Amino acid sequence: MSGPSLSALVVAHNEEAQLAECLQRLAFADEIVVVLDKCTDGSKAIAARFSKHLIEGAWEIEGERRNTGIAACSGDWILEVDADERVSPALAEEIYSVIASADPGHFLIPFDNYIGERLVRHGWGGAWGVLATARLFSKGSKHWGDQRIHPKVTLGERQGRLKSSMIHYVDRDVGDMIRRLDRYTAARAKDLREAGMPESFARNVRRIFTRFWKCYIARKGYREGGYGFLIALFAAIYPVLSWLRAKLDPE
Repeated sequence: MSGPSLSALVVAHNEEAQLAECLQRLAFADEIVVVLDKCTDGSKAIAARFSKHLIEGAWEIEGERRNTGIAACSGDWILEVDADERVSPALAEEIYSVIASADPGHFLIPFDNYIGERLVRHGWGGAWGVLATARLFSKGSKHWGDQRIHPKVTLGERQGRLKSSMIHYVDRDVGDMIRRLDRYTAARAKDLREAGMPESFARNVRRIFTRFWKCYIARKGYREGGYGFLIALFAAIYPVLSWLRAKLDPE
């Protein structure tokens, strides 16, 4: 009797520079499903080399496109991977090992986050990078919310945390970090306007200091030099900058 089947799900928007290497690392899965969101580059041709399960569309909300991909997966278990992430052979082996006997639910996968070629281990958090997240889950046990940025996720029972890490190329350089801050705050501003601006300006100003302390001191971002300072800085100003854009930018 064969074990549980595994679907690998990749959601991509104009990722021709990274998509091939990402998909190559997923050959161990029983199927690969690729969601192509508003792609105008060569992403579709690249994806077609590795999968017959391609879904094309245009989604404004991240959760909608991810839920569409999840629904298209036929495996008993689903592994979500972004185009800037890589699954190592050790992680692939561990995934099949744990799902062979696991109850329905989800597993956390730890992340090794890179900026360029530099592995940055400390300081992540506060909506600015993750150290571990639920990327391996049984069919029907994960649903994404409808927020534009950092959607809330509904999960089934946690089954554990894997030991092997997902390799994540977060940003190429400092310029990429700044551009990501621009994207994140623009999307968060739309969510805040739609929600009726539920948070005060003063509260978001206070969060600058608590979030910087958490990332730079409590999470030891200081050990990463300038990168750790930038991670803490961007995590700290993200809420207040989003609030100001919601108030001041044209809708």
